[in-house]
Amino acid sequence: MKKTLIVVLIVFALLLVSLIALPIVFKDKIVQRIDQEIANTVDADVFYDADNFSLSVLKRFPNISATIEEFGVVGHEPFKGDTLAHVNSFQVDLNLFSVIFGDYPELTGLHLNGGQVYVKVLEDGTANYDIVKESDAPSAPEEPSNFKFGIDLMEVNDVNFVYDDRQLKYFIALQDFHLEGAGDFSADIYGIDGRIDTKVVRMDYEDVNYISDKTFTADTEIQVDMTQMKFSFGEGQFGVNDFLFGVDGFVAMPSDDIDIDLTFEGKENTFKSVLSLVPGIYTESFSGLNTSGTMDFGGFLKGTYNESQFPKFNIGLKVKEGMFQYPDLPRPVKDVNIDLTVKNETGNIDYTQVDIPAFNLSFGSNPISGRLLLENLITYDVDGQLKGKLNLAELTSIFPIEGMELRGILDLDATAKGRYDSVAEVIPAINAKMNLSDGYVKSEEYPAPIEDLNVKTSIVNRSGKMADFLVDMSNIGFKLEGEEVKGNMKIRDLDQLNWDGAVHGAVDLGKLSKIFPMEDVIMEGKVQADIDTKGSYADVEAERYNKLDTRGQVVLKEFYYTDKDLPQGVRIYLAKGDFSPQAVNLANFDARLGESPVKATGSLSNYMAYMFEETAVLKGKLNVNSTKFNINEWMTESESTTEDTTELSLIELPKDIDFSMSVQADEVLYDNLVFNDAKGQMTLKDGILTFKDAGMKTMGGQMTLNGAYNTQDITDPKFNMDFKVLGISIQEAFKSFNTVKAFAPIAQHLNGDFTSGFSLSGNLGQDMMPVLSSLDGNGLIEVAQAVLENSKIVSGITSLTKLKDGNTIQIKDLKLKAEIKDGMLEVSPFDIKLWDYQARIQGSTGFDGSINYLVNMEIPAGKLGSQANNLLASISGTEATGETKIPLSINLGGTYQQPKVGLAGGESMETMLTNALKARASSEGKKLQEQLTEQFKAQEDSAKQEMKLKADAAQDSVKSELNKKVEEAQNKAADEVKGLVKGLFGKSKSSSDTTKSN
Repeated sequence: MKKTLIVVLIVFALLLVSLIALPIVFKDKIVQRIDQEIANTVDADVFYDADNFSLSVLKRFPNISATIEEFGVVGHEPFKGDTLAHVNSFQVDLNLFSVIFGDYPELTGLHLNGGQVYVKVLEDGTANYDIVKESDAPSAPEEPSNFKFGIDLMEVNDVNFVYDDRQLKYFIALQDFHLEGAGDFSADIYGIDGRIDTKVVRMDYEDVNYISDKTFTADTEIQVDMTQMKFSFGEGQFGVNDFLFGVDGFVAMPSDDIDIDLTFEGKENTFKSVLSLVPGIYTESFSGLNTSGTMDFGGFLKGTYNESQFPKFNIGLKVKEGMFQYPDLPRPVKDVNIDLTVKNETGNIDYTQVDIPAFNLSFGSNPISGRLLLENLITYDVDGQLKGKLNLAELTSIFPIEGMELRGILDLDATAKGRYDSVAEVIPAINAKMNLSDGYVKSEEYPAPIEDLNVKTSIVNRSGKMADFLVDMSNIGFKLEGEEVKGNMKIRDLDQLNWDGAVHGAVDLGKLSKIFPMEDVIMEGKVQADIDTKGSYADVEAERYNKLDTRGQVVLKEFYYTDKDLPQGVRIYLAKGDFSPQAVNLANFDARLGESPVKATGSLSNYMAYMFEETAVLKGKLNVNSTKFNINEWMTESESTTEDTTELSLIELPKDIDFSMSVQADEVLYDNLVFNDAKGQMTLKDGILTFKDAGMKTMGGQMTLNGAYNTQDITDPKFNMDFKVLGISIQEAFKSFNTVKAFAPIAQHLNGDFTSGFSLSGNLGQDMMPVLSSLDGNGLIEVAQAVLENSKIVSGITSLTKLKDGNTIQIKDLKLKAEIKDGMLEVSPFDIKLWDYQARIQGSTGFDGSINYLVNMEIPAGKLGSQANNLLASISGTEATGETKIPLSINLGGTYQQPKVGLAGGESMETMLTNALKARASSEGKKLQEQLTEQFKAQEDSAKQEMKLKADAAQDSVKSELNKKVEEAQNKAADEVKGLVKGLFGKSKSSSDTTKSN
């Protein structure tokens, strides 16, 4: 018996060891097969770490589980860099016995934990999830799959999901998506039992927001009939926040049409459940609300949905005697009664009717009542009324408005009845009055209140004709610590939109911002306005701007503003603008933009057109002065952790601005440059900034610029500039200009000044720096006197020639003609003395740092060392002496930092000297150098072709990066409007590591 037990235990142990070892033994082969399948089938970058891949039979025995952690999918063009999915952990379960003994494997579980999924569809329908590679091979007839889906556990936890369909103009963002479910997907007819809960951060359709910040839950049973593509809903419930409802019926897709037959009804018929849908109410304190009242919700959706047809529907909501009260506040909102029906009996969505025959509630002792009937969405026949009086002082005893004291009476009485028809110029008859009297607002953040807050408004149209429409805001005003603002506005004729209004008074913006604080915003200052305006939008449309009469003055004093997007801050000590119909005269402007003091005078014209017309251009003439202007702080996109290192970013210039500016600054900081006594003319027009006679002192000399910065196509920004440089330090130029570093690296070891007239044009990169491979230019460079020291090229020449003249060369009266084209700086042949030897140099430097130069020298034979002297003595029949000039041709290749110095033609020094001395004896030395020069030119032509190919490739790369940056900016703008994607994915519960890319 004991022996038998030992045998059983040994067998069990062996089996256990086998189960543990089996996944380890086959892991490498499985990973290799995964890599192969990804490479063959997926048109995207799939990243994962094989060390994070595991197999186990112990997690869910008798299942074998395959788990991979931290993997993701990143798209290719046009979604390059976009992460389609990043998953923290993904597990697949297979029935172990079906794998080992069965005819086909059985899938039993799916588990996805943590991560993000971002689905994007472009305007042309291109989708980032379409990543399966197309095969050129003809597809074979599909065989029935033997893979069985018998999932008994499906889990998704903590996944953030964004679906951004720009073709359908549909957007939805889900946060912390959870799903539990099971079903046998291998059958034609099967049931799914599942539960979902998630937060719907936002759902938009055609730029209209339908849902924001709602919790969605579902716990239901769905019967699936794949033969008819029919999905039937059974027992269960759905919920939005605390609003629970059941759904019964089916959705079927037998063809392109969708057949729908659904009925729904409320599950918990309490007022509190529907109250949870009201924005601002459903907070952490919602469970503590005292409520009463009943709710009845129900309806149906039945019919066919396609491009031309919509199902009929009828949705009803009734609330009776609703009441809610915050537990710590004395007054409730009560007597809430709503009767709402939204129905469509035609199948045409335009004939939807909205009917609210009765609506009323009371804020404390203040009743509000109304009704609304909207017959359709075509002629908008409407019959509605809203009436109520609200004592603002009671609001703080009803709602938790912390730190704020309110007073005043808001009185509203409005009726509207009739049809809207813009062609017939017909609108509903309207009689509406809204008055706020004796308003009072006091915040605990500021001791003084806003008082005497009055708004008297009426909207009247008794005839139903657009011409008789009148909005009369006869009295608008308030006081704050003795300062008063008053205004009025009348708008007549809904078609012509004739206006006549005024605003007079002063207000302290700092006090207002304390009473009504804005997040991450600091604002101070006082504005005094005395403006009268009269005009007609009909004149705006007809561009008769001279008929728009706006006159008066606006004065801004001690103004300061900063927020998270403007951390530099803007401080305006005094700004005074005088308004007339023709222009705004800027009589005074004294400010500090960031750390830069600025004063300006001038005028702005066409400002009325600019306010009303999208295509109008604001024109201006300005005189701008600054003692010190730091451009860097306005061009920096991000700061590194190194204190003095910033990254400049491309600035897109507006196309609707036409400014002529006379600019003068004592000091200007740009990148690592300092300009003194800068002055010149600047013109901004059509997205092009033009410089004229912009002179400045810098780097020990004087520079004058004429040219332009062009961002009309932000994906292809350009510049062209004519430089006139006088007496600028060569060393400082090397340190300051990346073009000098790239094309004249020898400047690193030159001490002296240079003068130049040079024209340069090309493209700009995302960092505002010239794209070296795109540059074209030419000009003359003059060096009166300089010293070349410690250059590897010089030491290379002395090492090759055995010259003992040292590593210092004096340069005088040097003139260079140079041209930049196709990524290469070509220097025309020029004469120079290297030490005491006459030389002639020509060649080129590539944007990639490569150099290719030919140095032709004449050196006395006696200077070339003992080898030359011995050869000289051995050659009989010559009249050569130690002073005989030897023609020497040297090639300079490689890069400036790692030069390759050798004799032209590839000869050895002995062969070169022998040939040179013999040629010298026969007077053919010059001819040898000419031959070597021709060979060099032929090699240089080939090098130019290679450099052009490199330059084109580099420009394509920069262009692609700019396109990517522009798309990122557009996406960012869209995301900021929605306010979602970035923040949503920022809440990921883990971050991805850079791992393996397939």
